[in-house]
Amino acid sequence: MASITTPPAGKFEWLVIIPDKAGMQDKRLEIRAQHLEGVKPLAGSGFIKTGGAILNEKPESDDASKFSFYGSTLVCVASSKEEIFEVLRNDIYAKSGVWDLENVQIWPAKFAFRNP
Repeated sequence: MASITTPPAGKFEWLVIIPDKAGMQDKRLEIRAQHLEGVKPLAGSGFIKTGGAILNEKPESDDASKFSFYGSTLVCVASSKEEIFEVLRNDIYAKSGVWDLENVQIWPAKFAFRNP
């Protein structure tokens, strides 16, 4: 088991669950590459520790066009929910109407362990 790490002073880890709006699968796939480029600096800075899609069911293949997307999940390191929400609002998924920010869940989390 990997060791527990502590976020920098004044920061906390947050579990973020962002549902997609209904009917946005095609739009999600259309702008996916732009979204992934946009989160690279956030991951590089340590703001995003991990993230990815949440699916409604286990996929039969790795072909994203066949996934049944529920939304996205992230683990972020930030000072507040508001800081995270501001970052989410500026993501192309939010600006393009894919993410349902009215129903986002942002929870402070204390992870017991992590693996590489």
